[in-house]
Order: sequence, then structure tokens, then C-alpha cells
Amino acid sequence: MRSLVFPSVAVVSALAVGAVFILAIGGNPIETYALLIGSALSWPDGIGYTLFLATPLIFTGLAVAVALRAGLLNIGAEGQLYVAAFATAWAGIELARLPAPLLVPICVIVAIVAGGLWGAVPGLLKARFGSHEVINTIMLNFVAIALVSYFTQYHYRTPGDPIMQTAVIGEHAHIWRLGDVIPGLPARVPLNAAFVLALVCCGLAYVFLWHTTWGFDLRATGANAAAAEYGGIAVRKQIVLAMAISGGLAGMVGINEVLGYRYRYYDGFSDNYGFTGIAVALLGRNHPGGVIASALLFAVLARGGVPVDAFTEHVTKDIVQILQALIILFVAAEAAFGGRFRRG
Repeated sequence: MRSLVFPSVAVVSALAVGAVFILAIGGNPIETYALLIGSALSWPDGIGYTLFLATPLIFTGLAVAVALRAGLLNIGAEGQLYVAAFATAWAGIELARLPAPLLVPICVIVAIVAGGLWGAVPGLLKARFGSHEVINTIMLNFVAIALVSYFTQYHYRTPGDPIMQTAVIGEHAHIWRLGDVIPGLPARVPLNAAFVLALVCCGLAYVFLWHTTWGFDLRATGANAAAAEYGGIAVRKQIVLAMAISGGLAGMVGINEVLGYRYRYYDGFSDNYGFTGIAVALLGRNHPGGVIASALLFAVLARGGVPVDAFTEHVTKDIVQILQALIILFVAAEAAFGGRFRRG
């Protein structure tokens, strides 16, 4: 329970400071927050779109959390999800004639493997040469985005299409939308099976990290790499493994985007999912359950920002960015406060 105190305080404090900003520009905090939260939790569009927006954040938040458990900061989830999304579309286009029972699993595996390989690169560089994963992953973000943009524009875009996007994937590569199985959820809501897959991944990550020898070795490496190596753990192997798993989880954003939503790769589709995933992981205390709760919170803010922008006189959707930044600042302040309390 104590681990929930600071995240809860961070959220409440961010809302309180955000209310001051709203008052300063002539808005009504109660009205704004009621619209922000109420619209995101209304049925069916509000809840449907909120869960849809939470899906990529669960994947990227979990990706960052796994890396942090190993003592690594994966800033490259953005590049990993771009590479994986394009690779997923590529598989869906090139193998379009395969039946759905084969094509969908292949596309899912391609997304995971593409993201995992892109994530393993900075892991290998750190394990082999000691180069810092933060620098490597940042640089690889630019490489990934530029690379997939090139292949989209010159090889996989439909001739004459003014939009930077690939051709449509095969129909057999589509995954079902939850509106097909949940009564009252309209087809226009893009919430799809990837959300269920994200929840399953959180469960599997929990089992892996806390109930397997591999997970223990990974967490031990993050807690104290020198002690872990002294205890017989192959630290370099854990670094590569953690970054590969992290990249694979980030790459699963491509399943939601390509197989369940647009049915193609759309250049620039990410709303900074990879970077927001860092905040999701930190607020969720690098725990799969916390990642789900944190991703839902950020999705509520993202979804609620649209009606706030449309129906309030003074407040715009920029309040969402302010609240997200405040939450991150208050979460980051925990280290300073915690250190002061321990010294006292």
C-alpha cells in the first residue's frame, strides 16, 4: 500500500496545481474537470475511446517498466514501435493471400520480433562496449522513423496517394474489434483485441518478473549489477534480454495500430506513445498493475481534452499537457523527498 502513496499524491497534487492554472486564465476548475473526466468515462464512446487510447500506453509503459527493472532506461520505444508497425504492415501486405489463422499470428510475431530486434541493438552496444542506452536509443529513434518513412514513400505507398501511408493490408490480417462482441459498443469505436492482448502481456510480465528465475536475474541486475555478477548472473546477457523484451513490448503497438485500427502503416501515427510510456511506467512504479492504472489515467486525460477544448470558453486541451507534465514532476520529486525523509 505504501507504494501507492506517492503516485496518488502526485496525481492529486497535479490536479490541484492544474486548478490554479485554470483559475488564472478565467476558467472553472470544477466544470473543466467534470467535463474532462466525465466525457472520458461516458458510455459507449467515452469509455471505448479511452480504452483504445490506453492500449498503446500499456504496451509502451510496460516496455519501459521492464527495462527499468533491469536498471536500463529505454528512451527508444518510439523508434521501436515505428519499426514494428511498418514491419507489421509489410507482413500484412506481402502475405495477404494467407488465411487469417496463419496471417494474424505471423503479423503479431513480426511486430514483436521487429520491435525486439530494434530494442536489442542498444542492449548489445551497452553489453559489448558499455555505451549508454539512453544515447543509443535516442539516436535510433531518428534512424527508425527516417527509415520507415523512406520505405513507405518509395516502396509501399499506393501510387497517387497524397497521404504518407502504405497500401492496405490483407483483409485476413484484420483482428476483431470489441464492438463485435460487446453489446452496445458501436463499430465506429476502434477498440480492438489488442487491448485484451495488452492486459494479457501485463499478466505475463508479472509472472515473468516475480515468479521465474529469468525474471529474478533481470531484477537482480537492475538492483545491483556488481552483486548480481558476483552471484553468478550473466549481467551482459540480462541487459540484452531486457532491452529485447522491452522493444518487443513496444513493438506490439503496431498490432493495435495496423491490425486493429488503420489496417495500414500511417506515417507519423504515434502521439508520442513511446515517450509517454516513460511517464506511465514511472507513475505505475514499474509494476504491470500500476502500468495499467497509469495508462488508463493518461488515456482519460487524452480523451477528455477534446471536449474540454470544444465546450469551455477559456480552457483548451493544452491543460492535458500541463496535467501530464505536473504528474511527472511530482513523481520525480519522490526521490528528493524520500532522500530527505531517510536522512531525517
